[in-house]
Amino acid sequence: MIQVSGRPFQPNHYWNADELENVITEAMQEAQDIYSFSSERELSFVIKSRKNIIRSAQQMDEGEAAFATFKGSRCNPEYWNLTEAGGFLLKPQVRPSDAMYDIFKNSNLYKFECATACVINFYHGILLTIGSLSFNNLFPRLYLYSWYTDEDLGLYSFHANHYVPGDVVYFNNPDFDPDTPWFRGINAIAMGNGRFFGHGFSIRTANQMIEALNRKRKPDSQQSAYLASLITRPSFNQLANLSGGGRVHKMASLVVHHNKNSISYINYLFELSYQLKH
Repeated sequence: MIQVSGRPFQPNHYWNADELENVITEAMQEAQDIYSFSSERELSFVIKSRKNIIRSAQQMDEGEAAFATFKGSRCNPEYWNLTEAGGFLLKPQVRPSDAMYDIFKNSNLYKFECATACVINFYHGILLTIGSLSFNNLFPRLYLYSWYTDEDLGLYSFHANHYVPGDVVYFNNPDFDPDTPWFRGINAIAMGNGRFFGHGFSIRTANQMIEALNRKRKPDSQQSAYLASLITRPSFNQLANLSGGGRVHKMASLVVHHNKNSISYINYLFELSYQLKH
């Protein structure tokens, strides 16, 4: 359910929402967990951010950006430096918003795997919500690689049986063919109405995603792919309060170049933890 200032949220005649925003609102209202907001402004920011993440996923699906492993990653050299690991490092003197918009404007110049795609959708959705000036202040040094993100995006994962449109879910394929390890799973944006966008798989229902992964299992596998109870999302409430600008002094966080395509955010954190211990 939704609470605003500690009270159950009831839309009034001043609350203007379109069809997709209503779908997002209803999903939060129907959840057993409490979605708490300090004000209707904060709630509106979160709903619009989720809607714009979905818009971003739709735009990516309609574009020409291709799925590729890290080895085959490609980007527009006018805006990004392609690292040896297959990441996209923002070029000096390039505005982050311009580089982010270019991924969609010149999509034919880009190739990346599905975790990177979700991070792009998160950033792009927030950009559409807060505008270029605030985005550039908040995320001045972008690096796109797997689940690596700026700390102000506030990415986190948890296990639940309920998701909200704009979340990322994970379709796990435990018996993937070792010859094609990038089919170990699909990171997918929940689009609403039972549909999901997974980069390289387009927009499908959950059953269609599972069927697609099941065709990529190792021979004689008896274990079906499935929709895991893993949800990944930005810290929307935090972003609502940071939208005027991020931390003045940011420490660059550690990036793990694990070279494992299509892993979940939880698995990325495991790789990060392993590297920190060794």
